[in-house]
Amino acid sequence: MTTTTGADKLTSEATPHLHTVPTTGADTQSAVDAALADLSRGEENWGRLTLADRRALLERMHALTSAHAQEWVTAATSIKGLDPSSSLVGEEWLSGPYSMLGALGALSHTLTALEAGTSPLADVKFGTAPGGRTTVSVLPLNIYDRLLLNGFTGEVWLKPGIDRATAQRSAGLAQLDPARTAGIGVVLGAGNITSIAPLDALYELLAFNRVVALKLNPIMDPLLPVFEKVLAPLVDIGALRLLTGGADVGTYLVRHDRVDHVHMTGSSLTHDAIVFGTGNDGAARKATNDPILTKDISSELGGVSPTIVLPGEWSRADILFQAEHVATQRLHNSGYNCVASQVVVLSSEWKQRDEFVAALRAALDRAPARTPYYPGSDRRVSDATATYPSAERLGDGGGRVLITDLNPGEYAPLLQTEYFAPVMGVIELPYSGAAFAAKAAQAANEEFTGTLGINIIGTPATIKGLGEKFDTMLAELRYGTIAVNAWTALGFLTASATWGAYPGHTIDDVQSGIGIVHNALLIDGAERTVVRGPFRPLSRSLINGELSISPKPPWFVTNKTAASTGKLLTAFAGAPSWSKLPAIFASALRG
Repeated sequence: MTTTTGADKLTSEATPHLHTVPTTGADTQSAVDAALADLSRGEENWGRLTLADRRALLERMHALTSAHAQEWVTAATSIKGLDPSSSLVGEEWLSGPYSMLGALGALSHTLTALEAGTSPLADVKFGTAPGGRTTVSVLPLNIYDRLLLNGFTGEVWLKPGIDRATAQRSAGLAQLDPARTAGIGVVLGAGNITSIAPLDALYELLAFNRVVALKLNPIMDPLLPVFEKVLAPLVDIGALRLLTGGADVGTYLVRHDRVDHVHMTGSSLTHDAIVFGTGNDGAARKATNDPILTKDISSELGGVSPTIVLPGEWSRADILFQAEHVATQRLHNSGYNCVASQVVVLSSEWKQRDEFVAALRAALDRAPARTPYYPGSDRRVSDATATYPSAERLGDGGGRVLITDLNPGEYAPLLQTEYFAPVMGVIELPYSGAAFAAKAAQAANEEFTGTLGINIIGTPATIKGLGEKFDTMLAELRYGTIAVNAWTALGFLTASATWGAYPGHTIDDVQSGIGIVHNALLIDGAERTVVRGPFRPLSRSLINGELSISPKPPWFVTNKTAASTGKLLTAFAGAPSWSKLPAIFASALRG
């Protein structure tokens, strides 16, 4: 017997339409008008769906994502100019279909809880953090997390004063009242990580009950056929429309009177152009906080992400591993990440400073070669070397830049310019111990542009020695994601974590953006996410007393089996099974 859900019924009754709206040439405005008219009708459909109907849509998209994962990665590999046989293809598995599958699964879990009349946070672990903060454990959430990401943890820190009961009661956001819709949201997709656009569209739909006009960044146009297939359940009921085109399409779209909200991923310059306009007029409008865009806008923007290295006693193996770790934080996706680490903060009093910098230089130099696919990359690299003539050119063709041995008076351009390219710098502070930790945190808060993410690396002994001062340091850092012995991108990969800037920015001083995304448990009142990992990989972790069996992570640019491990992890996320674990572990250990 076949059961027809509310979602199926709405699909069958929907008016036939062109699923994707190509917006080029003279038909741009009429195509956008038609898409938004579709969404106005689709909002009614969306509002009539029950939680069970919505969960069914997510489950169908989960199956479609799994079915088309290889097609997704093939398109992404072409966009990035990667050799299909390269281990770097693992980046596209993990930051593409794997991330999408994780979000769909976690969101389905949330809707299941709400259907049953319980909180999505009913069974999670709560804790406390300095400043009267409550924490919510979001990694691990199940036995598979404990095995596949052993030694890695994640917590969402709530804003001060929000207690456990309040968090449990308010979790669910707009899905606590699914019939109450909130109009049409525009999502301007990113051009760097392939899962960002669909993930942001999902968040608009579920966190805010807004139907979505999703405009792809032109870089991502080759993924359009994949997204048409994966997102078809939402398109079919009129809750989503896909659009393509350039800046003219985006401008017309965000200023359309049918649009209620805009969400974008990109740079602060693009944000300001959308909100205030361009040229002298735009600058004048920003100065007086007189926006052209009069509707609300949320955003996930970039910044200059620091990596603070706490001085301590490191073995040679520690130095080599962490140098690869830091190089990965810069070179993953060739540096075209909003949260790519740009500046390493060291203690000038650390006796192993020179050894670490030499290892970092070697790691940057030896990392696999790749094509600078993102527009303007070569120019930004040239800008960095023009500002710092003593910078070293590394890697095949000298496309990577390392800036070291600066005087404090030379730091400012490096800390205030997001190069969005394979450019990394090192600065030093003349302190050690707890004083260094405090001064590094102060510098990160006061001197760096952006608040999206920050990394902290230190031995377990060093962190333990700092005691409460380390916890205070975390609490005082004003960043949306903090990674301790991990990279903040783990927060991006963790669907139930929050992702976005530290709260409090405004349109005229937007920094790394306004609002959050991901947050698949639909937590209300989140302030930041803190992720942690092991300082050492297996087997040195166990030898040194760390309770972790994780080998070199698959997101390391130096991981030799990243592609095979990423593909296996994606297949597992599509259909979890104990029988798939041995192959994943075997591939990961060979990395």
